[in-house]
Amino acid sequence: MGIFDELARKDHEQIVFCQDEVTGLKAIIAIHDTTLGPALGGARMWQYADEEDAVRDVLRLSRGMTYKSAAAGLNLGGGKAVILGDAKSLKSEMLFRVYGRFVQGLGGRYITAEDVNTTVRDMEWVRMETDHVVGLDRALGGSGDPSPVTALGTYEGIKASLKWTTGNESLAGRTVAVQGVGAVGFHLVGHLRRGGARVHVSDIDADHLVRAVQAYPGIEVVPANEIYGVPCDVFAPCALGAIINDDTVPQLRTSIVCGSANNILAEEDRHCQALADKGILYAPDYVVNAGGLINVANELEGYNQDRALKQAQGIHDITTQIFRLAREERIPTIKAANALAERRIAAVGRIKDTFTGTAARGRRS
Repeated sequence: MGIFDELARKDHEQIVFCQDEVTGLKAIIAIHDTTLGPALGGARMWQYADEEDAVRDVLRLSRGMTYKSAAAGLNLGGGKAVILGDAKSLKSEMLFRVYGRFVQGLGGRYITAEDVNTTVRDMEWVRMETDHVVGLDRALGGSGDPSPVTALGTYEGIKASLKWTTGNESLAGRTVAVQGVGAVGFHLVGHLRRGGARVHVSDIDADHLVRAVQAYPGIEVVPANEIYGVPCDVFAPCALGAIINDDTVPQLRTSIVCGSANNILAEEDRHCQALADKGILYAPDYVVNAGGLINVANELEGYNQDRALKQAQGIHDITTQIFRLAREERIPTIKAANALAERRIAAVGRIKDTFTGTAARGRRS
């Protein structure tokens, strides 16, 4: 399938290839949809197997950001950037400044931020060449580390899921299995413990586990390959994507899957249905993990932490709305989340069409 076919298949608006021989920069910026506003999404740095793999990833991720922004009620579109290469050896001030020049050339259609293997410091270099960047240090008027806000939103999603399934959102006496206790998972465990939950954790990074055990006495460490089978009320994936798949679904002994990892379902429709067939409620990941996006989006209007936290708490009501829509229309929860996002984009598109006379795009997927 050609590049233009890939763009048309999921309604992407634009893809930009960026290269600079001196710094070694090879980057791809994808803008999926700008109906709601400028596309916002992080820049991840990754050593892809090949360039086609990078293109597929940036297209998938940028589309996901459109849905995440729409479901969260933000006036932002979806975009993403990938920088090809080894973050440990390729990073430099000049590379990120050149990347910033490419972002600046898009004239505000795309706003970049930190992501996998990029940091607040990297974004400070980007900021030297463009104003279209968020996720900056608090000292520069930015929002700083977004992981605590992401964790708060995920916690609210867990409470909403418990309320929906049991009628009681309290974590007291509940058991939660958290896969991955890195930046977000670590803070999530704190919320869970303070709420009175029994917590089992796993991580492939031993340092993450040591930090979590020291900070939260009483949590139980489980081998990484055994976390799926832990009997629990909630299974919270907070590490890798695609971990709900044909191999793991049969192992699950939970009533709820709700975590902060992106793209938890290996195959969106099929594995959401597989969970439903087992009586497991799935809280769509891009809804419950939107706290980080909410946090950096607040920089666009002047960062206010109290406002960002209040918006992240609103994820509780959005999650409940999705469960209600899924029940009313008898569709899987992931389809309900997509429908909620698509209907908001279409409604805003109609307003723009009415008052500007331009054809608003809406969603056609």
